[in-house]
Amino acid sequence: MNQRSIVVGEEKTPFRDRWISQLREAGFRAVPYERRAAAGQLRSTALFLAGTGCGQPLLFQLRSQGIPVIFIAHASSEQQAIDALRAGCVEYLRMPLEAAELIAAVSRLVEKPSSADDDGIVGDSQSVRELRGLLARVARVKSNVLITGETGTGKELVARAIHRLSDRADQRLVCVNCAAIPDSLVESELFGYERGAFTGAVTAHAGKLQAAEAGTIFLDEIGDMSLTAQAKILRAIETRELYRLGGYVAIPLNVRILVATHRNLEQMVSDGQFRSDLLYRLSVTRVHMPPLRARRQDIKPIVRSCLQELNRELHTEVETVSDEVWELLLNYSWPGNIRELKHMMEAILVQSPSKTITLDDIPLELRAKLADGCRRDERDRILSALMETKWNKSKAAEKLRWSRMTLYRKMTKYSVHTSSWSPSSGNPIV
Repeated sequence: MNQRSIVVGEEKTPFRDRWISQLREAGFRAVPYERRAAAGQLRSTALFLAGTGCGQPLLFQLRSQGIPVIFIAHASSEQQAIDALRAGCVEYLRMPLEAAELIAAVSRLVEKPSSADDDGIVGDSQSVRELRGLLARVARVKSNVLITGETGTGKELVARAIHRLSDRADQRLVCVNCAAIPDSLVESELFGYERGAFTGAVTAHAGKLQAAEAGTIFLDEIGDMSLTAQAKILRAIETRELYRLGGYVAIPLNVRILVATHRNLEQMVSDGQFRSDLLYRLSVTRVHMPPLRARRQDIKPIVRSCLQELNRELHTEVETVSDEVWELLLNYSWPGNIRELKHMMEAILVQSPSKTITLDDIPLELRAKLADGCRRDERDRILSALMETKWNKSKAAEKLRWSRMTLYRKMTKYSVHTSSWSPSSGNPIV
């Protein structure tokens, strides 16, 4: 149900917000009922929680549209229960209502989404579990969010997850790649322009910010935006209004702003390349995406997810990879992170391999890249462990979770020598 919502129709705000929070923490997508947007909202409704203020006309409308309804009574009575069931409610709950009781009732009627289908973030490592918990909390607030992480780690997935879990989920998410917009076009692209603002402007045009009205805008690679453009974005954030290029009328702005970058914005501020006041405005809440090499246990589920997706797209029937290929994939450092892994899997499947991918199925240039990367990564790990233990091989082997014989064998393999190393210099001959 990753595209369908549990709509909460409850006039008493504390109860409504509590139920929405409990449902989201359990992994469901829950949003408040909005009368002004009811027609469009109900089309994407998987379940309706009806509380105070939900009269019989609305309940009958929901039943006619085939939307299951759970009625939550504040002051329970037998007649109220009968009326609710007659109106088409499939379940009846009483206050006070425990979270476990609410989740159990919803779960009986709506299938809970899997973690991968829900947010697109594949994996079950500790860092990913912590990330999902953070996203659920961040989505509930209205502050701007700065998403950081190396290129290819999935920062846009994070932005989409925050939007889907927020109370703006039924509105638009507009994504803008700041690095792809020339500085001369930033103002017209983001803020729009009026007719006659420049040669060729034959009609007025709404910009990306106005297109995201009542929803969310995601500004990817915000670190690539010029200082001039930064100043204009800052003004829009502070005043909550914008002016189109060539326009003189202030347009109210109601958007949530999410931004992402792979750059170190604090260093850019020190270097005079990024505005400190804009950074403060954008980084009210921060989310960091860990690199793939820091969560290697997620590589296998990511590869399996890639295989499923690519099999559908390429009409292949690949089921898994051989042990030798797993060893390469798990030991490679993936400087391009998940994006690099997905592109590599696609390049392999284009070769139409058998049901199990072997080394022979991997193009020679990719095989060499993986093997070379694995050698360098392992050699660096050995050197790091030896340096940290002052070249005590027993402690280094323990740190690497190898036997002493394995360490000796790999030192020989990678030509790591200690004959000229001394504690004072700390430098081995390699």
